[in-house]
Amino acid sequence: MLRASVRGWRPERLRSLLVMTLFVLGGSVVVMGLSDVTSAAPPKGEAKVAKAKEETLPKWPDAPKLTLVTKSSDPQELSQLTEMVSTINKLNEAKWKENKIVPSRYADDFEFIRRASLDILGRIAKPEEIRAFLKDPKDKRRSMLINRLLDSDEYPRHWSNLWANWLLSRAGVFGRGTYHEYLATWLEDQFGQNKPYTDIVKGLIAAKGENNDTEKGGAAANFILAHLGENVPPAQRGEEGQFQMVPITARITRIFLGTQVQCAQCHDHPFYSNIKQEHFWGVNAFLRQVVREGQPPQMGRMMAFGKLTLKDDENAVKDPMVFYEKRNGVILTAKAEFLPSGEEKRGARLPVEVSGVRRREKLADFVIDHPQFPKAIVNRMWGVFFGRGFVNPIDDFNDQNQPSNPELLEELSARFKHYNYDFKKLIRWICNSNAYNLSCVANKTNDKPEQEALFSRMIMKSMSPEQLFESLMVATKAEAAESKDGKKKLKDQWLGTLISNFGDDEGNEVNFNGTVVQALLMMNGKDINEAISRKDKGAVALAIKNRSEQAAIQELYLTALNRLPTAREVSVIVSQFRFRDPRLTMNDYKNPNRRYEDLFWALLNSNEFLLNH
Repeated sequence: MLRASVRGWRPERLRSLLVMTLFVLGGSVVVMGLSDVTSAAPPKGEAKVAKAKEETLPKWPDAPKLTLVTKSSDPQELSQLTEMVSTINKLNEAKWKENKIVPSRYADDFEFIRRASLDILGRIAKPEEIRAFLKDPKDKRRSMLINRLLDSDEYPRHWSNLWANWLLSRAGVFGRGTYHEYLATWLEDQFGQNKPYTDIVKGLIAAKGENNDTEKGGAAANFILAHLGENVPPAQRGEEGQFQMVPITARITRIFLGTQVQCAQCHDHPFYSNIKQEHFWGVNAFLRQVVREGQPPQMGRMMAFGKLTLKDDENAVKDPMVFYEKRNGVILTAKAEFLPSGEEKRGARLPVEVSGVRRREKLADFVIDHPQFPKAIVNRMWGVFFGRGFVNPIDDFNDQNQPSNPELLEELSARFKHYNYDFKKLIRWICNSNAYNLSCVANKTNDKPEQEALFSRMIMKSMSPEQLFESLMVATKAEAAESKDGKKKLKDQWLGTLISNFGDDEGNEVNFNGTVVQALLMMNGKDINEAISRKDKGAVALAIKNRSEQAAIQELYLTALNRLPTAREVSVIVSQFRFRDPRLTMNDYKNPNRRYEDLFWALLNSNEFLLNH
């Protein structure tokens, strides 16, 4: 059968004997029905009709009649949600009309539940969740779904993993393994309690204590411990501190302010006119009293994750300043001073009497009080849900990289701050908006790459490694993932292989894009093939049990792609189920489930499964 053929990698056998043909094109796996492989030119009359349609501008789609729903019966909460969703809709639509863009059609319910589940929970929807969703009142079901997803235990788990990757990356000692898990556990608790974003940031920047302490906040110290930089020679530590703290200086401003101050480490910022070299080192001076006790494991050796402790030495660097070198070789000093805002030339300065961990507490206060702080997080969150931010890349605000919709960014930032940096509120605003409900299918007015910045259609996003793993586990009902320990072991092994091929070894925030190697990993994956072929609790076995042929096909589509197949798809599949290839042996036909297994395997390797659309 097809899976066996690809596993053996014999090109002459790369042909579906049942229903679909897989092509590896441009690094992506494309699934198409056999009847789609070839096409003929349409008759002349049809060509004229098609040309006439092309010359007609698309009509503005009618927005779906959606009724907003809140968890509580508080009228103020509903009023606030209604106001914010209306604001997003009006400011987006104004940009579309200004640029003569007609938005794409609106996504149907199947598209919406898959998209929202991936974005909020980090996995595709389950068939039983789709059925429950479709039973809700049509006008309320999307808003009700958003509330259910935010109440799920999987919400804090997904977002903690997302943030742990942003804070630590997926590479190095802290990017994988125990230290990464400590921070993710602490973050999961923060998101589970829906702590304000300001509290989370304070906890990260001012963290202290043992890095395995997930209850008292010590685990948050892994963020700083991961980015200490080079050791300072022992003889100079009294004056300069134990570490140079260069990586964490850049990390703090990049993640929390969307400003890449590393560009100002050796010279004035090339794209931010009011950020000079002294400002980079001024932020760095807040961090120079940090001390680490214990040694992290060395890469390439046995990974023994011993306990680390983060402290501050109040006897070191008593005068909060740091030496830095200009490009001409001149040595200067920078006092602890935060980044300026707007057109200001100077930033907030550290009072002389502040020392120890309180320096980092003041740094956290300065970060949170900076006008760029709410803009950076709103832009980052918008990027999660739409595939790009108002400013793109999401962490590179500068004079030459202005927001595509500054009015909407300003309004969302101001309201997010006003409502105490409540993540769940922001997610509700975004996911209930018309823009989030749009299809990914472009029309002739919004099909250019430069038009993506106006969000008149959903941008297709590659799943992250974690989303892909969780979605495969949900779809295949893999036996190894049924226990917590079994799932963790499988996830570590699978992601280790996947990320070593596709991950970001530099800790940069880039998209995870599927490649030929990824396709082969999925095609030949032992765990995936075993999960598909399970005779009792496997997805295929459960889908076909007590179901007719057509109903079984529908269940497999719902499980893998979160939608029902079209009538044409069912017709092609059924016709191919009747096809007998002379090269097959009788043993191939003895397994009545094989045709369904091959169909399900093909669906899992399709672009439609691999992409968040």
